[in-house]
Amino acid sequence: MRPFQRNSSSQTLAAALILSASLLIPATSGWAASSRSALSPTNIFAPVSTPADSIFGLSMFVLAVTGVIFVIVFSLLVYAAIKFRLKAGDSSREPAQIYGSSQVELAWTVIPVLIVVVLFLAAARVIASIQNAKAPQGAIQVTVIGHQYWWEYRYPDLKVVTANELHVPVSDPAHPTPTFLTLLSADTDHSFWVPRLAGKTDLIPNHPNHMWIDPHETGLYLGQCSQYCGVQHALMLLRVYVQTPADFDQWIRQQSQPAVVSDKASEGRKIFESTACVNCHTVTGTVAKGIFGPDLTHLMSRDTIASGATPNTHDNLRAWIRDPNVLKPGCLMPAMGMSDPQIDAVTAYMETLR
Repeated sequence: MRPFQRNSSSQTLAAALILSASLLIPATSGWAASSRSALSPTNIFAPVSTPADSIFGLSMFVLAVTGVIFVIVFSLLVYAAIKFRLKAGDSSREPAQIYGSSQVELAWTVIPVLIVVVLFLAAARVIASIQNAKAPQGAIQVTVIGHQYWWEYRYPDLKVVTANELHVPVSDPAHPTPTFLTLLSADTDHSFWVPRLAGKTDLIPNHPNHMWIDPHETGLYLGQCSQYCGVQHALMLLRVYVQTPADFDQWIRQQSQPAVVSDKASEGRKIFESTACVNCHTVTGTVAKGIFGPDLTHLMSRDTIASGATPNTHDNLRAWIRDPNVLKPGCLMPAMGMSDPQIDAVTAYMETLR
């Protein structure tokens, strides 16, 4: 089987979680096949990428095996409870003791061992196939850097830097265009998890990790930092936009352009460049060269601010500039203490960054 076909294997670090969740939601194969298109962008039972599809298949296999074991054991318990229940007139004496059967003991030892071996081999096959996958020609390379509490995305081959909203091309199984992610952390442990695209992989300081996705359907897919990383861990959200090749190329061209500055917003730019904002943020073509906060060069091309915590609207952007902790308590961006006219001017300037 080719590495990037739809049914190839992938990472299983999230298989245990998926298996647990599958006990709570009915997931027959017919139900999954008929309802995938209508499910939410975070539904683990609607994989649209080879890694997620492999995890889903493995979890259903494990669920089937453990389900059969549960039915057998529970049935034997019910049978024993009914067959040998205490009846009126029964003697309270201890029943006759029967000492072991080599055949029975051998069976209940060998069969569980064989089951464990089968599950181990199935999981090992999935893990090996994802970790040994090689990037084909034309694969997209993205460096993902986890920060408290936002995501930085760097496309080294395409010379693009953005934040919080990852854009990737759809991967046609006939002409696969997977996206390979190099996962780094700027501070503490994080974990990258978009359930419909792949399993979760940790971002650990000074220890690069890798994963890949090859989504087969366009759309928006949501995820979450799934490793507690501080007070705003719950609002360190993931948004992955899977686009057609043409739309992705257009987005890359747009992101490669310098910031567009309007004369009407020159006052806001002066205020922005005179504050500590420039120490944390970058705006191409200005004195702002900070690396501790998101790159703002094309801020208004994003649908959300605060790492997906709130829509990128005029009112929300103004509130964010005024005091970020109102929208995201505990975030590491301080309020600059600007007056209302200054906030209005900076907001107007930010809205020119498209």
